This record gives sequence, structure tokens and C-alpha cells, in this order.
Amino acid sequence: MTLSRRKALTLIGGGTILAAGTATAGFIGTRTPTKAIAPWDMAGSYADPRKWALSYALLAPNAHNRQPWLIGLEGDDKVILWRDTSRELPETDPYHRQLVISLGCFLEQMRIAAAEKNINVSFDIYPDGETGPAAIATFEPDTGTPDPLFTAIMDRRSCKEPFTDQPLSTTDIATLQPYADIITEPAKVSAIKHLTWQAWLAEVNHHPTHMESVDLMRFGKAEINSNPDGIDLGGPFLEGLMLVGALTRDQQADINSTSFQQGVAIYDEMLHATTAYAAITSAGNTRADQIQAGRDWLRLNLATTGLGLALHPVSQALQEYPQMAAHYDAAHLMLAAEGETVQMLGRVGYGPTIPRTPRWPLETRLI
Repeated sequence: MTLSRRKALTLIGGGTILAAGTATAGFIGTRTPTKAIAPWDMAGSYADPRKWALSYALLAPNAHNRQPWLIGLEGDDKVILWRDTSRELPETDPYHRQLVISLGCFLEQMRIAAAEKNINVSFDIYPDGETGPAAIATFEPDTGTPDPLFTAIMDRRSCKEPFTDQPLSTTDIATLQPYADIITEPAKVSAIKHLTWQAWLAEVNHHPTHMESVDLMRFGKAEINSNPDGIDLGGPFLEGLMLVGALTRDQQADINSTSFQQGVAIYDEMLHATTAYAAITSAGNTRADQIQAGRDWLRLNLATTGLGLALHPVSQALQEYPQMAAHYDAAHLMLAAEGETVQMLGRVGYGPTIPRTPRWPLETRLI
């Protein structure tokens, strides 16, 4: 993520970063990882309708920005989608549920993009079970109308910043309800705030899950450009911190370091600056259910974008490893009917505009 100026100053108390930042104006002006965000500018630049749709699909939200998709083109009308098993999250996502949800986001964004070209896309989900592709998509000419959510794709983000205290309007809630359960009742919002904060603390204070995130951090423009997945830590202010040694991988790994503890304070503020939540549940927890949850989440994310709202997944409490079990149970008691699975949980509200997230180019995902 690219931290705001306010957050960057908070990390070091406001002084050192100014000295680093004024060292050269050229430094500040060249910190954008242009190569890593180039796929956003490439969207819609392909003649093949499948690649045209895929160039938008790869901009979809996904767990830890792992971009866990591998893509094959078959014949003139098929796209084969596999989950890239080299991009797993064994500590925080041991059963790959979140990564499969990410594939659902990818498929739905591909479908929405194809509709813009009057092409219908049908899916065969896990046709050969877990050992085969996640989906076979068939592209067919269609006379239907484009999906209105397409217009939000280029502006969609996952906003990891504090939200304002402006509540959602009744119109906004009604617009979003088809995609998720929108929670605005103050007592329940307060309970979910407590849950998400405690779950976040559980994750960062459990060494294996914390280190899984630290190992995926990309520090500065060079690292982000060379490996545009994972958690990007970039921008002039963060790179100023890196220059003066106030932000390093070792410090982020050490939960007793000042840098880490100030980062905890930032997350405390962010997670508590929330007036509404969105939850997506399913009756079962099959791979097909998880794919559908991803498709619903993607549509929710685009719908919030279209309304000028921000969405931020806070699904730590839904992770399935032993140290999270108590929070997992609490989330299900709070958000699901008996037997249901809570697939996604997110903060909804009014947040700032944030930069585009790095992506691997389409050509690197084709096999």
C-alpha cells in the first residue's frame, strides 16, 4: 500500500522525513512504479476479445495481491483458468479459500468486460474437480446490453485508509443490498469493529502469519517494479523513510520495534474509523460457493465505487488456522445463520482516493 503523508509523518514524528524529502525534488517526482502499474494503461488495448476482457480481469481485487491466476486460450472461444499454486498463502489461507474467491473476482470482471463488447461468457466451474482448472469460460456473441458496472473498473480500489464519519444513505444501502448484507446498526457495527481489531492483532502477533505478510512486502519502487504482486510499500514519503532507515523489513518483522508499533497504531485508527460493513455469506462452502462469493464481492466493489464509496476487506476473522478459531466462531455467530459460511467481510464508507495497485502484465499470466 502507499501510505498517506499523514501516516508517513506519524511513523517518525514529522521531522526526519522532511529532511529526506527535501534532499532532491527529483527523488519525489520519480517514485511512481510506472512499470508495475502499466497493466492499468494496457487494459482494453488488445484486438482479441478474450485478451481484451482478460486485460481488465487481471485488475480485479485478490488476497494479498497474489494475483493467483494462470490463463490458457483454447480454440477461438475459450479461456481456461487455473489457480497458480506457486502463489499460495499457507499460513493465512491454508485451504486456499481466499485465493479461490480471488479467482471468482477475476472471472466476474472478465465477464463484465466481455459484455462491453456484446459477448456473453458462460462458466464451467471446476469441471474436473480440484485437480483440474478452476473454470473453463466460453465466449459467445451476444446482443444483450453492456453491464453498467464496467464503468467503475478503472477507478475500483481496496481502500486501506480511515473512513470519514459520514453514514451511508438509505439509497446507498438499498443499492448495495443485492450484493451483500450491509450492516449499519450502531451496536452491531461496534461489535464488528472490536472483532476485526482483535482478529487483526491475532494475525500480526502470530509469527508465521505475520511473517507471511512481511515476506510479501515490496519496499520501494525498484522492488515493486521487479515483483508487482504482494504488499507494495511505495511512494515518496515511504521511500523517504526507507532512505533514513526508519522503515525496513527487519523492523516490520520485529513486533517490538518502534516502527512496527506505530504501524499498529495506524491500523487501530483505520479499522475503527468505520460506520458500516458488508458481509457475504453462502449456504455451503464448496469451491463453487467460493467462486460465487468472489463474483459477488467484485460486483459489490464496483457498485461501491460507482456510488463514490470505498470498500476495504477485513477478513482476518474468517481465516481458518487454529490461532484464529475463536474469532472465526465469533464472526459466524454474529454474521451468518447456522450452517452458513461467511466468505467476505469488509468496511464500507467514504475514504480518500488511493493509487492503482501493481499488477503483472497479461503476457506473464498466459500459459
